[in-house]
Amino acid sequence: MSLARRHRDRILAAKNVASAPNDGAGTAPAAAPLPTAGVVNASPAERAAAQIALRYTHDIRRLKEVRSIDKKIEVKREILPEYRAWVAGLIAADAGVGTGVAAEVLPTVMVWLIDTGAYTDALDLVPFMFRHKVTMPSRYQRDAATIVVEEIATAALKAQGADASFPVEILDRVADLTGHLDIHDEVRAKLLKAIGNEQLREAEDLPFDDAMAGYAAAVSTLNEAQRLHERIGVKDKIKRGLKQMAAITAAREKAIADQNNEQGGDTAA
Repeated sequence: MSLARRHRDRILAAKNVASAPNDGAGTAPAAAPLPTAGVVNASPAERAAAQIALRYTHDIRRLKEVRSIDKKIEVKREILPEYRAWVAGLIAADAGVGTGVAAEVLPTVMVWLIDTGAYTDALDLVPFMFRHKVTMPSRYQRDAATIVVEEIATAALKAQGADASFPVEILDRVADLTGHLDIHDEVRAKLLKAIGNEQLREAEDLPFDDAMAGYAAAVSTLNEAQRLHERIGVKDKIKRGLKQMAAITAAREKAIADQNNEQGGDTAA
């Protein structure tokens, strides 16, 4: 995009921020009420809200012009640092997100962080969002808890499908943050499948004496995923875990039997 085009976009965005109505739902394309002529006399917080709303409106328009998913992610990585100070200020104040366009910034930043793989940074915003019941912009068509669970679980399953691991501590944190919330069973099952897959992978790398507990945890998690959504696709993984558990049990029983035989032989001698 040319510099001239970006300049025109910023001017247009400024007009939108100054003139668009607020429907009170946190999704209207306007910052807190700031008449164009009165911005100079506004408080520092109001001026900051107007500035971040202007930037946000421009960046949303810029992203809409990009068709490639990969390029959208590149743009998000480029623009995310511009929101860091604003988001940090919201979290520190711990007083909610306000209204208008500025209210959309935090939940959108959370999604962009997930999209760019910055999962820890995204999850750091979640407690604030839940505590203040932050509404997602209407274009996402889901609540915050569903987005966090589904998007991170989907990213994990995609990585696992390519025979790569995904940080289980991230998945566990998602589970801890959202376990008490009401979300669709199919979405929760995705997260449990991803966690179970990682538990199974980890169990396969454990020493023999520790592997049984790892396989048992994986099978339990995958069974719960299966219970929540019978077509989640974990039956083969469950069978694999059970097979490994049976092999460990058989090996232990053989070792005990061999030890008893040796002791019996020594006594007879």
